[in-house]
Amino acid sequence: MSDSSTVGELGVLRSKRNATRYQILVEIAERQPAVSQREIAEAIGVTAQAVSDYLGDLVEDGHVRKHGRGRYEVTKEGVDWLISQTDDLRSFVEYVSENVIEEVEVDTAIATAEIQEGQRVTLAMQDGVMHATPGDVGSATAVAVTSAEPGQDVGAAEFEGMLDYQPGEVTVLSVPTVREGGSRALAEDVVEDRLAEHDRVAAAGVEALVAVRDAGVEPDIRFGTAEAVPEAASKGLSVLLVATTDRLSEHTDPLRERNVGYEVVEAGDQ
Repeated sequence: MSDSSTVGELGVLRSKRNATRYQILVEIAERQPAVSQREIAEAIGVTAQAVSDYLGDLVEDGHVRKHGRGRYEVTKEGVDWLISQTDDLRSFVEYVSENVIEEVEVDTAIATAEIQEGQRVTLAMQDGVMHATPGDVGSATAVAVTSAEPGQDVGAAEFEGMLDYQPGEVTVLSVPTVREGGSRALAEDVVEDRLAEHDRVAAAGVEALVAVRDAGVEPDIRFGTAEAVPEAASKGLSVLLVATTDRLSEHTDPLRERNVGYEVVEAGDQ
């Protein structure tokens, strides 16, 4: 279905008059029964006289009922018309989102070499970030919509293929709270032994932060870990999440919701 035919089916978008009637009905429904024509005019960007004229038409059409000076009510017929137009608008928005915006969507990558606008590039995920390389030789390609020097950000659109990478996995290493012994309750070198197997390390909780520092490193992720860890894993990075036992659920729930593979290592299993 073309854009023009889709718009043509939408009465509320077919003319300025229909669009204004729709806006005025919404404003009346929100403000009724005491309705200020001036406030409606200011809200939708027309004159008060125009609102008055539209109100007269809406009353005549049976979409609005007048109860006296400055008192209006949207009728059942008016509500039904609003619902029908809103349903059409919702369908149109879905159509645009799924069939139009995706076709013109621009994503951002890091240029691995000099890239000229309009050049076809190959996309690859490196260190959790999409990179663009001149040429059309990979499983995922796009067209550069900006020029860029090596290391700069470059816009990409007209995507073809799929990025060839696997989502990362998360190892959740639980640390007892301070009341249960804290970081001192961990087996010696338990954090350090797992660092080499992971691309990033995150710490959630003071006890966890101390445990990571005891292993001789600073965590890559320390704040917003519940959001950052699944995001990093979805970009292909494996993450060692060191978290206190009272914060486990706030981290494992988002991992499950995003279908990120993870393993919880309890203190007693170390």
